[in-house]
Amino acid sequence: MPQTSNALAQFLRTARERGGFSLRAVEEATGVSNAYLSQLEHGRIRQPSPVVLHKLSELYGVSYTEAMRLVGYPVPRSGRMEREGQTTRSFDRFGDVTLEEERALAEYLEFLRTRRVRRSR
Repeated sequence: MPQTSNALAQFLRTARERGGFSLRAVEEATGVSNAYLSQLEHGRIRQPSPVVLHKLSELYGVSYTEAMRLVGYPVPRSGRMEREGQTTRSFDRFGDVTLEEERALAEYLEFLRTRRVRRSR
């Protein structure tokens, strides 16, 4: 079994367990069968589709880019990325950033920008 399969398997299993999800609960939330999920978590599926990885990353609140990298798919190192129809900066500098953390960072950035606008008046 390739090392990337092991790394992805561990990444997904840890994320699921950290979120307190059973395989059945993930199946219900994503539409991905629990048998397929089990195979993913045991490293038996070498190249899951980006769509499946996206669904799992969203549910687990983990980095989709990291999941793609672990499979061996090409991913941007830095710069701009598309997410939910918006262009956002990559957070590679900070490592894995959950969606909640990303939203908090965006909220804080907005606060800083409004302060800058007020000061320049």
